[in-house]
Amino acid sequence: MRHAKQAHTRIPVPARPGACQLTVRDLGVTLEGTEILQDVSFQLNCREIVALIGPNGAGKSSLFRSILGQIPYTGTIKFELAGGYPSHPKIGYVPQSPSFDRSCPISVLDFFAAAISRWPVFLPVPAPLRDKVSACLSRVHGEALLHKRIGTLSGGELQRVLMALALEPLPQILILDEPLSGVDVGGEHLLMDMLDEIRQTYDLSILFSTHDFSTLQQYADKVILLKSTILKTGTPAEVLTSPEFRSVFHLDLGLHPNGEGGAAQ
Repeated sequence: MRHAKQAHTRIPVPARPGACQLTVRDLGVTLEGTEILQDVSFQLNCREIVALIGPNGAGKSSLFRSILGQIPYTGTIKFELAGGYPSHPKIGYVPQSPSFDRSCPISVLDFFAAAISRWPVFLPVPAPLRDKVSACLSRVHGEALLHKRIGTLSGGELQRVLMALALEPLPQILILDEPLSGVDVGGEHLLMDMLDEIRQTYDLSILFSTHDFSTLQQYADKVILLKSTILKTGTPAEVLTSPEFRSVFHLDLGLHPNGEGGAAQ
């Protein structure tokens, strides 16, 4: 794992055969007579990490739900394999962290086993299923969480469990809704390190939303600024130094367009 303050150099990772590409074109979403999204177009390339940012109510969750096929939309959402062939990919999804009663007696093992096999949580988990859950958790270095009670997990630990669940079976695209929410600063970098490792190890394309801008330059290949429509897309530096970003968030992060820090204007 990299230290939280260590510089992270983004090295392009070439696509492999079978990797999935997502293209969204002219997407529109209207719910109960209210236009949520309009003319949204972007591409998620093979093995790319793309961050989606925007204010509350910008339509980020609606965009995810459209890609997942949970709500109606206009426009096109197209999936292709690396060779250009149409595909119906597996998509892993991590919702915003749910809250659990801290007194809940269910362990991570019980929770995970019930989720992937419908095994009743009140019955002892058989050894083969326990081994499978442990193997799934190992993908996120979370084996030590196996017997912890789900209600006692920290924000970062819970995200690891949910991420491991989203990776079973292994998807081609991983979508995460605010994965850094409720995670402390040190945990944020550990989780982003984990995402970077996962996308390379398992050949994934990753799309995630966040309100935390401090990790984007270090980890994201591309950033999309959304407010009902796409206002700006580009490298983290290009988006975070743009007039559109300043207009939406009323922030100047003190960055230069080349990504280096500088005094806020």
